[in-house]
Amino acid sequence: MEFPLRHSLIVPFALALSTSAIAQTPPAEPVPLAIDERIPAARDIPYPGTISIDVDATDTARAIFRVKQTIPVAAAGPLTLLYPEWLPGNHAPRGPIASIAGLKVSADGKPIAWRRDPANVYAFHIDVSEGVGAIDVEFQHLSPTEKDEGRIVMTPEMMNVQWEKMTLYPAGYYVRNINVRPSITLPAGWQGATSLDVAKKSDNRITYKPVSYETLVDSPMFAGRYFKEIPLSEDVDLNIVADRPSDLAATPEQIAAHKKLVEQALKLFGTQHYDEYEFLLGLTDTMGGIGLEHLRSSENTHPREYFTKWKEGSAGRDLLAHEMTHSWNGKYRRPADLFTSDYRMPMRDSLLWVYEGQTQFWGNILSARSGMMPVEDVKAELARTAAYYDTLPGRSWRPLIDTTNDPIVAARRPKPFSSWQRSEDYYSEGMLIWLDVDSMIREQTDGERSLDDFARAFFGINPGHEGIVTYTFDDVVATLNQVAPYDWATYLDRRVNQTGEAPLEWVERGGYRLEYTDTPTDYFKSREKDREMMDLTYAIGITVGKEGEITGVAWDSPLFNEGVTTGTKIVAIDGREYSDDDLKGAITAAKETKEPIRLLVKKGELYRTVELDYHDGLRYPRLVKVGSGPSTLDALLAPLP
Repeated sequence: MEFPLRHSLIVPFALALSTSAIAQTPPAEPVPLAIDERIPAARDIPYPGTISIDVDATDTARAIFRVKQTIPVAAAGPLTLLYPEWLPGNHAPRGPIASIAGLKVSADGKPIAWRRDPANVYAFHIDVSEGVGAIDVEFQHLSPTEKDEGRIVMTPEMMNVQWEKMTLYPAGYYVRNINVRPSITLPAGWQGATSLDVAKKSDNRITYKPVSYETLVDSPMFAGRYFKEIPLSEDVDLNIVADRPSDLAATPEQIAAHKKLVEQALKLFGTQHYDEYEFLLGLTDTMGGIGLEHLRSSENTHPREYFTKWKEGSAGRDLLAHEMTHSWNGKYRRPADLFTSDYRMPMRDSLLWVYEGQTQFWGNILSARSGMMPVEDVKAELARTAAYYDTLPGRSWRPLIDTTNDPIVAARRPKPFSSWQRSEDYYSEGMLIWLDVDSMIREQTDGERSLDDFARAFFGINPGHEGIVTYTFDDVVATLNQVAPYDWATYLDRRVNQTGEAPLEWVERGGYRLEYTDTPTDYFKSREKDREMMDLTYAIGITVGKEGEITGVAWDSPLFNEGVTTGTKIVAIDGREYSDDDLKGAITAAKETKEPIRLLVKKGELYRTVELDYHDGLRYPRLVKVGSGPSTLDALLAPLP
């Protein structure tokens, strides 16, 4: 139908008025959709029935764990299954949920649909039909096959089975109230160790006695083609898996040091909270490194040459002492805000300077007392740590307490300037606090008491009890006051919650002074070798990795002030091709000539010349004994009778 011309003019005009009116009405501001919280909170009641877990760990060529679970259900309706997110000992949400694949749920052979929670990707929702008494769950845990995918836990020679990585559990219950019956099938001929008790063994399939899900997660396994078990006491074993059978060759002297470690730990704490303790030790250049604590075991790795090159350096050998100490500090006695009812509840890490800091302290002290490390090497490590925090610029703005958030904030990712940003300093700076506390207690009591007395009173309680007892800051202070009355609350508040100088008074109280010389200690050299780097932190402010690549730059150090960053490669020194020895030689020469050190550096595709105006020479920290009188530090490092 045709409109007259006058109508054709009116219609566009009317539409324009309508559009204008709409445009003048502003749209409503958006509001977020409410989250449909379908995940039930954990309750402290028993879960009905026992969950069976069957892990097939035979696919070592592809590093695949195949999992089947049968989960009893009490009633029809919604059921939520959770994958562990906040992992014990990690102090952070590290559960590798992306490793789960091929998830299938069924009942009586019929498939059941599942749906991942839209807000919490660690949760899976299903609906259970009437008459169903149990559901079957199966999936694969695809563990990393390359280092950039995560820590490698399965190789053709060995594996590290961490049950929390390959199981789901029902939401709505404390994990200590969920019973499970685990089993695993290992490759033919392999042997393994865990703190779980065996119920039945058939060929290479092992079924364990039922335990709580909490205990299962706290009971990992090391297994391997080349395996050796060495008893260290009536209830402590050293279980070793290795890349090669020759790596298992421990001498009587080395075994004696490990036995003395157990002996000295029990003398220190006075009691134990395990009926058996299993050191799980991997000697490997292929499986990923780990040091992780449990109440009745610990996961540890060292390079293959742990035994065969024992005399070539002790760097890193405090690991077993550190992890065993955690059986008392961290696993049995645990910070109240770090204890959680399940692995969905966030952890709060405010007392890690006790949990990890005092464990770092005892790890070094017990290594000296047992002979796991020479006493002089432990002194050298204490000197290195003291020097690092004495020069750490990040202490000026970030208090130690804030570094307890670092496992969550930084997730152990590399940092461009860690000396300024700081990292998980509650370990080593925490150790310095406890060195200071020990020296203060010894000074105030004329050597009659020490931190040994605190350890026994605080951690060595309730003999034989295998569980968890939580503590608060006030509990720490109260026990310190029982050992030696003092205003410990104010002291710890200053050291932990405030910025300022590092706690180094223990050096002088202990009868020593911190010095810098142009020659590294034997321990310092072994640490460089262990970490495959050259440490010039206290000279020009860098660490250097392979082929001249700078792996760390200290904030406000000489090379930092020349604009050098991590990842820069030193190509040449004074016109000659780079070598570690030539760099140290140039630093030494510049101290005499007062000439700048000329470095050709490369970052990406860009080359430039740096003229480094540094003339203080090589500087390596060490502790030097003052006088000939008694030393509280020497007393601390001496074995308990």
